[in-house]
Amino acid sequence: MPDTLFDPAESFDAALLDQARDVLGRCSDRKMRIATAESCTGGLVAACLTSVPGYSSVTERGFVTYSNDAKSDMLDVPAALIESHGAVSQPVAEAMAAGAIARSRADLAVSLTGVAGPTGGSAEKPVGTVWIGVCRRGQPPRAQRFLFPGSRAAVRLASVRAALDLLRQETEAVDVVSGD
Repeated sequence: MPDTLFDPAESFDAALLDQARDVLGRCSDRKMRIATAESCTGGLVAACLTSVPGYSSVTERGFVTYSNDAKSDMLDVPAALIESHGAVSQPVAEAMAAGAIARSRADLAVSLTGVAGPTGGSAEKPVGTVWIGVCRRGQPPRAQRFLFPGSRAAVRLASVRAALDLLRQETEAVDVVSGD
């Protein structure tokens, strides 16, 4: 047995952990809980959020839905939607985020589906293509397409940064709606 355990917080740089801390603090202030639904990132967003101590009341749960079957089974993403648009698409990212809300007690969900590489890309969806969805309870989901350069690790970490940024933006929208 190794004399040190793996510490996920050491996998994330200080700027990324600060970004996660900001999102968690905003959600805590607003009494909002977060769920994650991740495919290409394999749970990295949830790992980043849970690397920040003191916010167990904010991070509600995470779904790692790497396969299409998992997306359907765990998040109620219709198989026909995946068949017609592909797993890496706006409709699937939106359905994943909506499914995370429906299958949790969270107020806010983020989803990620993409082609991290180094293989699996196509002319239509090259390596680095990632769709990130967000959904707030009671609101329709929305998704945004990104194209990140670099290695598999670089694409996955860039996806985490972008997901945290979209979560922050969504908390700002709560401020506007509530008049804070």
